[in-house]
Amino acid sequence: MNKPVDISAKQHAARAALSYVEEGMTLGLGSGSTAELFIELLGQEVAGGLKVRGVPTSLQSERVAIDAGVPLVEVEQVDHIHLTVDGADEVGPDFALIKGGGGCLLREKIIANASDLMVCIVDDSKLVEVLGAYPLPVEVDRFGFTITAKKIFDVLSAVSGSIPQIVQRLKNDGSQPFITDGGNYIVDCACSSFSRIKETAARLSAVPGVVEHGLFVDLARIVVVGTDNGADILEM
Repeated sequence: MNKPVDISAKQHAARAALSYVEEGMTLGLGSGSTAELFIELLGQEVAGGLKVRGVPTSLQSERVAIDAGVPLVEVEQVDHIHLTVDGADEVGPDFALIKGGGGCLLREKIIANASDLMVCIVDDSKLVEVLGAYPLPVEVDRFGFTITAKKIFDVLSAVSGSIPQIVQRLKNDGSQPFITDGGNYIVDCACSSFSRIKETAARLSAVPGVVEHGLFVDLARIVVVGTDNGADILEM
């Protein structure tokens, strides 16, 4: 059983990530509860005179940034992103991540890939020795998604050696399919583990109908791990 997470652990991680922010930066603003804490703290720095601008990775992080007073810029108007700060659902060896629990993986990966540096902020419950306890989100086109889901099943069966459970994500009330900000479906893929991470990522990306998957490989170079007492900085 995962231990309960004290909100202070997330706050410690979010606050420690502020040390990577410099005057004049264009920042990728991640999604999820820990990233939102970072955005709120960033807003306090902006109120104190820090000049930065943010590119949100979701409609929710956009709303949080507006409420926090963080200046935003449209992604189409950005030619350079200095730093992205974002959370993760799991952090495994070599800083391989599972992301997408909030359904924002496509935009998160676009922004992270375009950034000079990605700093991942998590509480210490998210560190794992092997990825896979958290179901892997895969964003898929709505057209023919059942066919795509079968192909995803075939890939994960081959690379994991186990039988994955592929479930279409629904809204919280269970009444309708969950729709991403980009208008796509998500299937959540539960496997016992993901040990062949790069192969799995490449084979999922090659499936027609897969828009993006939640395996983030070779993107995060720094992981800030919040604890009840502070934050630990892990670097590649």
